[in-house]
Amino acid sequence: MLLAIDAGNTNVVFALVADGEIRARWRIATDPRRTADEYAVWLHQLLAMEGFAKADVAQVIIGTVVPRALHNLTVLAEKYFHQTPIVAGQGGWPIALDVPEPATVGADRALNAIAGHARHEGDLIIVDFGTATTFDVVDYSGAYKGGIIAPGINLSLDALVAATAKLPRIAIEAPADASVIGRTTESQMLIGVYWGYVAMIEGLVDRLKAEIGRPSRVIATGGLAILFDKHTDAFDTIEPDLTIQGLALLAAKATT
Repeated sequence: MLLAIDAGNTNVVFALVADGEIRARWRIATDPRRTADEYAVWLHQLLAMEGFAKADVAQVIIGTVVPRALHNLTVLAEKYFHQTPIVAGQGGWPIALDVPEPATVGADRALNAIAGHARHEGDLIIVDFGTATTFDVVDYSGAYKGGIIAPGINLSLDALVAATAKLPRIAIEAPADASVIGRTTESQMLIGVYWGYVAMIEGLVDRLKAEIGRPSRVIATGGLAILFDKHTDAFDTIEPDLTIQGLALLAAKATT
């Protein structure tokens, strides 16, 4: 069984994958100072709760956009699972990164491109709702062509609250109705963030499609994809685990 580790700026996701299917997944807040021992205590308990043991893990792959987290995750794989981990991107990628500075492309974006192309034909636009909201263009050959980086919705909300004296902290959710005239401070904030993001998504997707000039499938991934899918027709497909799927495909290539 494969242990796939996706270390993002906000959370680290651990997933057990067998025969291309995710059997279990867990997440923990990203902290580069967290030691391999701390990860192991937490993870081993969760494995046992799901009926798994560390001996079930025969392969480990790590994808990270947080370089400082890599060392402790590598130690976790070697010390507690007795596996030398594959590190996504080390030694190159199995797809073309058709941009001027390919080394700067985040591992999560390359992994999304790998999984998106493997699962869908034609040109793709992948919208990933993470710490940042990214829009990535993958052409019909599977090459990564570039994209857009925008502030993530929770990051935007945190900045709004931090920079103002009287605005309260609110949880992001879909508004109760389609009205964009808020009657309370909280509803006005929610409208601004939620419908503002819907407008950004729809506007940028339309611009990307026009620039690509060919029919393009739009894939949404990340934790908030389902939330926004309720009130926009911009997405053709929701793939919540696209990055993990990319890790699984990369690990499978390494064993063939």
